[in-house]
Amino acid sequence: MDKLNGFEFKPGRHFVGRLPHGKDLVTSIEDFCKASSIQMATFSVIGAVSSATLGAYDQKQQVYATFTQEEPLEIVNCTGNISLLDENPVIHAHIILGNLEGNTIGGHLFSETTIYAAEIDLQELTGTPLERAYDDTTGLMLWKISD
Repeated sequence: MDKLNGFEFKPGRHFVGRLPHGKDLVTSIEDFCKASSIQMATFSVIGAVSSATLGAYDQKQQVYATFTQEEPLEIVNCTGNISLLDENPVIHAHIILGNLEGNTIGGHLFSETTIYAAEIDLQELTGTPLERAYDDTTGLMLWKISD
């Protein structure tokens, strides 16, 4: 692929709310989308977590290297999208977290990341939802888009 391949979507419903204390951040967003019949969306989250699981993709080995941080962390930034995998809404998100000393860590967001307090701003996108599928070039689950 040597150019941007994309699709146009229109804004659907717009949700702003609090995520449940003590629950997993990833699962909470996916469960909300499933219950609200959301198949495509973008979102941002602010707040704090009591522990986080993050990762980075090792491009040579084509696997995620993950680590868990067990401490109170402020969500400096968390953005992501919702699309379909096996007909279910799944999130793809990246997060930057700050600790009490002002040091930051970041990466791909994974479960188990435990919410302390978090607010979400979620914009549904209407149109034919994008689906994720295995990409032979990268080894990642990417949007199925024809070249």
